[in-house]
Amino acid sequence: MTAAVPAIAVPAFALTWWLGCYLVGRDPTRAVLWRAGGALVAYAVAVAAWTLAPGSAAAQVLLCVPALCWAGVVVGLLPPGAPEHAQVNRGWPAAALVFLLLAAALPDVGKLVALAPLAGGMVLLLRYRERVRPTALPSALAAAALLYALGLVVVLGPMDLGPPVLVLAALGLDLLLMGYLVAVADALDSGERLLPDLRRSLLAGVLATLVCGGPAALTMLAVPGRSAVVVLQFVLVAAVLSAVGLAAPLRAGLDRLAFLEDDRLRHSRTVLHLAAEALPRRRERHRMPALDADEFRRLTRRALEDFGDVGRLLRNPLIDLPAVDRRLAARGPAVADQPLARAAELRAVLGEHVARLKPAGAFGTTEEWRYFNALHYCSVRGLRPYRRGPQPEGLDRDARRAVDWFRRYVPRRSLHRWQAEGAALVAAQLWRELVSTDPRWLTGAGAAPRRQPVR
Repeated sequence: MTAAVPAIAVPAFALTWWLGCYLVGRDPTRAVLWRAGGALVAYAVAVAAWTLAPGSAAAQVLLCVPALCWAGVVVGLLPPGAPEHAQVNRGWPAAALVFLLLAAALPDVGKLVALAPLAGGMVLLLRYRERVRPTALPSALAAAALLYALGLVVVLGPMDLGPPVLVLAALGLDLLLMGYLVAVADALDSGERLLPDLRRSLLAGVLATLVCGGPAALTMLAVPGRSAVVVLQFVLVAAVLSAVGLAAPLRAGLDRLAFLEDDRLRHSRTVLHLAAEALPRRRERHRMPALDADEFRRLTRRALEDFGDVGRLLRNPLIDLPAVDRRLAARGPAVADQPLARAAELRAVLGEHVARLKPAGAFGTTEEWRYFNALHYCSVRGLRPYRRGPQPEGLDRDARRAVDWFRRYVPRRSLHRWQAEGAALVAAQLWRELVSTDPRWLTGAGAAPRRQPVR
């Protein structure tokens, strides 16, 4: 093993492993972040396999996995209104498995078949590039994907353009760029800031790479030809960088174990950690009046979806709504600076506007009730009608009737559509309040959110 191999392989392994963990840790519920994280982690494993056995079939197959995961990222970024969105997202796992098996079965250059799903996904994304946010994302992803494909051709093809480890490093740079672009898209979609939080995690990742990766590379050079030593060094680096990238989820898990019998302490620490994690990701307050109509509607829908998640509400820009400020001012001057109080008041504001959708009279299941039922019971109260098993105890009669009605007569797709259309109605209510009480919103945000058509 030459000195150049560990000197390049270990940093490439460490940084891609860190970014993969960071993306998953940003929001473990988002499939597109898991796919992007999978691409980065698969590349890191491929680097380790190549270090152990350069040019081996296993290492070559592992280098094809990021392209398949990247295809999943691309189809996950398609706008929800695209006709192909649901189909390709459901079909991507099966297609990725088929092409992975083909790549494993075919020799050398034949493994490039793994690029086919990525090419198809990029064609779809570029077709809808005007509806993707940010608008430059499809072009940037296409350029990075092209560079990755060229690097894979060099590694798997018969041509010799220099040491393979340098080409592997170039592939890693492409994947790091892809991960960054996905993080930008996720932050923009969530209405959050990215750079402060990413900078903090990157600094920790670089320090961990220097402190842990340096000795690991020196150990590989000091004991050449010992595969077990090389594997253990990569495992050690992966463990340290996982702790950096997944710092928040790991800390929450440790608290659950360490304070298993102290619910009050565990809850208090969880709330404080959520507030601390949200601060670097909250958008600057002065940018609030610059929200356009579409973004305001989308953030309102996301706030309703995250009604029961304090951490996400703390990061939602709507937490600085003037209505929230007024409610906090009524509670006293010291309350306005408390993030958890803001989250509670945002919930109260959203709950009041959802309540305005309620028709007069007793509980019903007619068309005029569908928006209120979908938002009140499934978003505000957090009921999951399609979940197997008993619902939470203490439900009133109307809640039990609503759950039974959803299960029996309302398909999931219809419920999701009603929630989206109901959220648009709530956004329109909030908008009217904003423009009537704070004229700044008339200049930066454009026309009011339009009422969604009733279907």
